[in-house]
Amino acid sequence: MGNYLLRRVLYGLLVLLGVNLITFVLFFQVNSPDDMARLALGGKRVAQESVDQWKREKGYDLPLLINSEAPGSDKLTETIFFQKSVPMFVGEFGSSDDGRNIANEIVKRAGPSLALAVPVFVLGLFLNIVLSLLLTFFRGTYLDLTGVVLCVLAMSISGLFYIIGGQYLFSKTLALVPISGYDSGVDAWRFLILPVIIGVVSGLGGGTRWYRTIFLEEINKDYVRTARAKGLSEVQVLGRHVLRNGLIPILTGSVTVIPLLFMGSLISESFFGIPGLGSYTIEAIQSQDFAIVRAMVFIGSVLYLVGLILTDIAYTIADPRVRLA
Repeated sequence: MGNYLLRRVLYGLLVLLGVNLITFVLFFQVNSPDDMARLALGGKRVAQESVDQWKREKGYDLPLLINSEAPGSDKLTETIFFQKSVPMFVGEFGSSDDGRNIANEIVKRAGPSLALAVPVFVLGLFLNIVLSLLLTFFRGTYLDLTGVVLCVLAMSISGLFYIIGGQYLFSKTLALVPISGYDSGVDAWRFLILPVIIGVVSGLGGGTRWYRTIFLEEINKDYVRTARAKGLSEVQVLGRHVLRNGLIPILTGSVTVIPLLFMGSLISESFFGIPGLGSYTIEAIQSQDFAIVRAMVFIGSVLYLVGLILTDIAYTIADPRVRLA
């Protein structure tokens, strides 16, 4: 176990370095430090002296990847990529273009993102599993067929429709909840209940249909026939055997959601005015603040890699046949 985790961590560091390099190259393919300076200073007609001063203050006056004029190892270290990327591996994200500390902003905005994403994840996972087990129990019947049709219809509807329709019906027409905004403390539920419900409902179609497929693959295997032969009821077979053996693909799919639990939902937070990490990222992309974009991509990559490692460990709990060497 220890050797396996060490290898995964080392692989993860290489992946993080590669992700940072790709993000860096892609960003500066469509932008230059001069473009960033002029956008931050307020227009294209800004004097070159002001642009150069902004680049010196923000650390963008160095070459991008290779400093051909520097001696020795400084060719790689005296570059924008090295100066901006390496500190992130020790948790130093620097400041945004407007001078705010990025780490402080991440800590402050993580709470609203978690308050929205965790209920959506937990409730969605629970309902998807329950509904898919129900359809599996009634497989081949009209109830199963109706459920599959409804799932396909739900999958075919854009998530924006749920958001806009929910805001129009529950906020504008019925005036049950605020249409957007956020308030910390006890009153936060008034602003979160609608996006949480919409997040859960919009994911039911795809999740239920996928889990149903997983359970149907398990229901006809030999160990299920053996369990039935021992006299177990269909409910016991589904709960004790089919569900447990279906947990591995479910865990694999769930790991992709882990970064969203911390990174926030880009669309939901923007439409509902929730000051989380998702809206923070959207604002950074719109303002071309590379420092924030780089930090958010880095954090998302770290969380995804951590999720993969935790999933591998969870495999050994869900299925004793799996062992990590």
